Amino acid sequence: MRSTTPLRGALALIGFTSVVAQVVLMRELMVAFCGNEIALGVMLACWLLWTAAGSGLLGRWASGAPPRRVVAGLQAAVAVGFPLAIVAVRQSRAVFQTARGELLGVGPMFATALVALALFCPLSGWLFTAGSRMLAGETGEAPGAATVSVYLLEAVGAVLGGLAASLLLVRFLQPFEIAALIGALNLAAAAMLLRRPACLLAVAALVVAAAPLERLTLEHFWRGFGLLAVRNSVYGNLAVLETEGSRSLAENGLVVLTVPDPAAAEEAVHLPLAEHPAPRRVLLIGGGANGSLAEALKHPTVERLDWVELDPTIPELARRYFPGAIPQDPRLLVHAVDGRLFVKSGGESFDVIIVNLPEPQTAQLNRFYTAGFFREASRRLRQGGVLALAFPASENYLSPEAAAFLRCIVQTLRSVFPHVTALPGETVHLFGSAAPLETGADALLARLRERHVATQYISEYLLPFRLTPERVSALEQRIAPGAATPVNRDFAPVAYYFDLTLWSARFGGAYRDLMKRAGAVPFWVVAAAVVLLVAALALVLRPSPAALCTGATGFTAIGIEILLLVGFQALYGYVYQQLAILVAAFMAGMALGSRAALARPAAPPLAAIQLLVAAAPAAVYGLLGLGPLAATALALACGALGGFQFAAASRHYFARAGRSAGKLYALDLAGSCAGALVVSVYTIPVFGFLRTALLLALVNAIPAWTARRPAR
Repeated sequence: MRSTTPLRGALALIGFTSVVAQVVLMRELMVAFCGNEIALGVMLACWLLWTAAGSGLLGRWASGAPPRRVVAGLQAAVAVGFPLAIVAVRQSRAVFQTARGELLGVGPMFATALVALALFCPLSGWLFTAGSRMLAGETGEAPGAATVSVYLLEAVGAVLGGLAASLLLVRFLQPFEIAALIGALNLAAAAMLLRRPACLLAVAALVVAAAPLERLTLEHFWRGFGLLAVRNSVYGNLAVLETEGSRSLAENGLVVLTVPDPAAAEEAVHLPLAEHPAPRRVLLIGGGANGSLAEALKHPTVERLDWVELDPTIPELARRYFPGAIPQDPRLLVHAVDGRLFVKSGGESFDVIIVNLPEPQTAQLNRFYTAGFFREASRRLRQGGVLALAFPASENYLSPEAAAFLRCIVQTLRSVFPHVTALPGETVHLFGSAAPLETGADALLARLRERHVATQYISEYLLPFRLTPERVSALEQRIAPGAATPVNRDFAPVAYYFDLTLWSARFGGAYRDLMKRAGAVPFWVVAAAVVLLVAALALVLRPSPAALCTGATGFTAIGIEILLLVGFQALYGYVYQQLAILVAAFMAGMALGSRAALARPAAPPLAAIQLLVAAAPAAVYGLLGLGPLAATALALACGALGGFQFAAASRHYFARAGRSAGKLYALDLAGSCAGALVVSVYTIPVFGFLRTALLLALVNAIPAWTARRPAR
């Protein structure tokens, strides 16, 4: 019999290609939609939806054609579909933006993901079905065994793809260069399967086109700006832009600073420093390269200014493209470290800690506005020290969504600090301290005059008008927390939800009202609805127990993966770097789990497996805080459970002859699609991590009950 090693290598390439493409396109979507982790859930949902369609629907086509020819043709199509998907994501701003710099809402996010992934994912799903048919035909394996073998090979390839992406590809290559490399591998596999080396000629076209496509699509993505530089660091995508005499730095698609911008630079530091009678040690978290560092150093009392910036590429770009942004002053110390880790683990104490970051539109940013962070900051403050936060607002009006968001932040500050005050203006400043705080313009200006600090915007002409007693009182009343105002916590990121509501209000009443109604539904109602829905599917559709368990496991497994990704972001702040490693660990677990199930002489009991699946989310919730290595181990373990369940369910499912290999895989993907959407867009922002874990457990209750029946 002919060796099947090349054949199995081509099948493993399915998983390798899929994971590398998933990592690259996730990063691209996060840039297109300004780092919002909702893009991760939307992208995963659309990814799984299209892959399920490819496996369950397209997999039926060409069933009579030679399997090798079908697989080779699909691999050639994948080589073209991957770079086209990158083009589609980068074109999204040109299609949906009506003004330069405009933020895009959930509708464009879904539309972009649906269109871009339609160019790649159906082909990947179809490859699974075609590959299963090819393996069964050439090895004589039964359909069920061939399906599990392809699932295992795909998982092995996915592990290798995740490791290659995290350790090599995203560090040293641009997205189109990665796509060209993946395309070359798929064309080589197609040439091997068809024994036609001439197919490799197309590789040259991919390689030659990579660099021009990279530059052309980036320039189009940033249309209206002059693109000076782009860097893909391990922490994010950075772009230096130029327009109308100013330069800006964009991080993951969101402009985070502009130079020169003296108003923003003064606003960031002078009011926080004036709140303290004599600030000597100051910590600035983020946002220093816009001139804030130089403004803070104007205060003669400051003996040391620590600037913390997670990504070392930002200071590097600032020194090159923003001359003078980082002063040459011995009092300034620059730290390339996560701001929260710096606050938590260091031993120094500070008079003022300034959080100069955007509002918590993402889980990464939300971690700087939780009770946990505020407690860590309070322990680093000297007697009478001040923690300062700032949020964009308007001079005389706060929308209901903005007021609800600020009430949550004030409530969270009050859970830690005995004194909390707010200063109104186009930027609302919130301060927390163990000592009384100033709200009057006269006292703040007196301190600035004593220090001989020259300012243009925080001045004696503007500040008294801004801080009239009537305005201060009106703001305090508007954002005073009520009895039902929740506290923002690391694993119950309710400020993230309030900010999502505020964010959604920018795109029309429909988005805003939907978010509000979703947040008003009690958790027990959602939990009951989920159980009833699964029960209805079991009673009305009467799928086989194996099929129902597979769909529920898909829902739970992807929910766990999103819990890991968002939880990692919430705790450690650099999921952009860890993304490929966590995905690789998850896929490695799937390979190990499916291999272990195949090695058993008899099909494992489905009901017992489903109970383990139900318990897994709680274990993830309880153990995620143990560190990055624990997160990777959890991804490995949960992937192993998912792989073991799929292999066991396949043996039960194919106990009855005539069933389609693509259908079971499609059910797994369809459940995963629903889980990605529900968990990322709804349950984590609204209910937090613990209740999300409980909901994931409930999804498996009825499938576990039905699995007690014999396979049918």
